[in-house]
Amino acid sequence: MLSLNKWKYQAGAALLAAAFAAPSAYAADPALSIVATPSTGVVGSTIDLDIRIADVTDLYSYNFSLVFNPSYLQVTGASEGSFLGTGGGATDFGVVDLSGTPGLVSYVYGAKFGAVPGESGSGSLAHLSFKVIGAGTSTLSFSDVGFFNFAGSDIAPQYGALTLVTTAVPEPETYLMMGVGLIGLAALRRRRAA
Repeated sequence: MLSLNKWKYQAGAALLAAAFAAPSAYAADPALSIVATPSTGVVGSTIDLDIRIADVTDLYSYNFSLVFNPSYLQVTGASEGSFLGTGGGATDFGVVDLSGTPGLVSYVYGAKFGAVPGESGSGSLAHLSFKVIGAGTSTLSFSDVGFFNFAGSDIAPQYGALTLVTTAVPEPETYLMMGVGLIGLAALRRRRAA
């Protein structure tokens, strides 16, 4: 009887070990996100968006469009992120329509060239720059999303939206810095007068 219990214990331990060693059916899907720097903006300032992918496997090419509120933001530029070129090899990057349609950066794309594997991991896909032209709240969201591996099969990243708040007046820290500068100028003027 003791040997039967020992066998059950060993079999159960082996099954448990195999379950933990096997890829999980609950593994996280890749995630597409937007990181804004700074996270809020003042009219006349610039906000840079970093479009990032996390936990992707074998990413060979991608495309997406970005929707935003043209009453508050105006796109001013786009450049390639470093992720697709991480493993070496040539890459292509472009934007079909950067500013032709108000409120839409249309069809941002990136791809690797040749018989090289796609990239795995996390990193930056693209950088987009915006000028703040109005005060309010703008939701930035993705559309026309397509991600593909080396074999041309779909990769389905999860993605959401980002809400940016823009203001018409500088933040209190800006007033504080301006006040310190004026005090410094007044002190310098007194010193010269004396």
